Amino acid sequence: MTLISCKECKTEISDQAYNCPKCGVFLRKPKRTRFGKIIKYTFIGFNLLMLFNFVLAFGGNAIIKLTAAVVFWVLGDLILVPMIYITRPEKYK
Repeated sequence: MTLISCKECKTEISDQAYNCPKCGVFLRKPKRTRFGKIIKYTFIGFNLLMLFNFVLAFGGNAIIKLTAAVVFWVLGDLILVPMIYITRPEKYK
């Protein structure tokens, strides 16, 4: 762990810090791990796919198709949302 100087108040702080503890200036943005990014983009892709599926369900026997689309969408999000929460950047844990 290296000490660096804050850009604003010139206090020595850790290079691992996200904010200066003295003045609160923002130093760096927390980042997701590679697995966290995969989960995040899987979540986004799944929701876009389900939105597309929901739009296509309007036709013929719409009630059954819409119900199935919504149930599958909710079940998928119930699995993916906790994974998004678990893989968020460290600063927010």
